Formats: sequence, structure tokens, C-alpha cells
Amino acid sequence: MDALTLLLTRQSCPRLVDPAPNDAELKTILDAALRVPDHGALSPFEFIIATGDGLERLGGIFESAAKSQGADEAFIAKAASMPKRAPMVITIVAKCQAHPKVPVLEQQIAAGCAAMAMQQAAFALGLGGIWRTGDFAFDRAVHQALGLTEMDQIVGFLYLGTPAVDAPVKPGRDGMQYARYL
Repeated sequence: MDALTLLLTRQSCPRLVDPAPNDAELKTILDAALRVPDHGALSPFEFIIATGDGLERLGGIFESAAKSQGADEAFIAKAASMPKRAPMVITIVAKCQAHPKVPVLEQQIAAGCAAMAMQQAAFALGLGGIWRTGDFAFDRAVHQALGLTEMDQIVGFLYLGTPAVDAPVKPGRDGMQYARYL
């Protein structure tokens, strides 16, 4: 698939099954993340990969967070199973640091660009993925359970695998409707 087709037909694949990316595909996906704009070459990101038992552990982290948030039993059960919606979940973390020329927001955006590059690389490899956030991305108990610092911010959970069904292609939109000249 050429780059423009990839960019112009990008869509999320919410129904994912085995197989997950293999080692070579995962390396390509992670290498793509490292090619994003990165002012100051800070590499302000970390990728926490969950597969197999790691999905169970991530589900346990979500379950504990849901309980501490006072969620009802139905949501607590749902939270525990959320990571199992795909054979691989990569937590993308903005590892921000104080810097005189690179604000925290710019570092978080770089991590967000890494998530997008990873998803695009997965699609280029014939895999599927969906970038999810939600309350758990901002929950300090989830951050602590993942060993993150106070400066760190989860920018998303990238669910990866093989598409279970062909997602319908969304109609294209005219980007000029969102642009203006000065």
C-alpha cells in the first residue's frame, strides 16, 4: 500500500483477533514510532507491551482502578476484560521532562505522533488496530501500577491484532473545509 492511500483510508479496527504482530512486525511498528517529530531529540515516550499474561495483568490494573473509582460491578467486570479485546495492547506513555526549549505539551504531542505512526505501520503490515484512551489513561492509580512518574502521561492504549472483519471504509472528507488562509 502506498503512503497516500494509507493516510487517506486510515480507520480504526475495533474487532481484533490473533495473531498479534510477530516479533519482526512489532520491531517495524516500534521503529516507525521513533521516526516522529521529536524536538530536542528527547525521545519522550515509552511503550509498554501487553500480550498473553500481560493482558491479564493490565486487566487487573483496570479492574482495581475501576473499583477505586467507585464503579458499579458491571463496569468493574468490563474493565477487567478490556485489554482482552485484542491479542496485543501497547500503552503509549509520554515520558515528559523539564526542558528549557521543549514544553511538556510538545513532548506529549510527540508521543501522540508515535501512537499514530505505530497504528499506521500496523495497517501497512496488513494488521489492524485501534487507539483508545478513556479514563484509565488519566487515572493516577493506573499510572502507579505501570510504574510511571508524576511527569508521565498515558496518551493511549494501542490495541493491535488481525482484523476480525473488514471494517467498512468511511467516506472521505474535504480537508479544505477545515482550513483557511491568513
